[in-house]
Amino acid sequence: MPRLKKILESHNNKLHVKKDDTVIVITGKDKGKKGRVIAAYPRENRVLVEGVNMVKKHQKPNQLNPQGGIIEKEAPIHVSNVMHVDPKSGSVTRIGYKVLDNGKKVRIAKKSGEVID
Repeated sequence: MPRLKKILESHNNKLHVKKDDTVIVITGKDKGKKGRVIAAYPRENRVLVEGVNMVKKHQKPNQLNPQGGIIEKEAPIHVSNVMHVDPKSGSVTRIGYKVLDNGKKVRIAKKSGEVID
């Protein structure tokens, strides 16, 4: 296991999606579902998408949840299983980068050319 940790730390992982982006799941049990990215974990190449990959967790009683019980929450999925939603058409698109006249680098949708950031 230490070897895997070393590999994860040694790579400079950049994701094509960021927090609050709208994505569609392209493969797996939740294929076709659309959701907002809640959190991104670049070191693990995973993202947490709202309403996708729901798992049941047995929760012990605590101050926040005095009853305890079984709760449903999202689990992270691999970033390769999601694609960005085109802001213009609503279909899936790849992400490109473009430098604006003022020198700012922004993400663009490849299908429509629309600026995402």
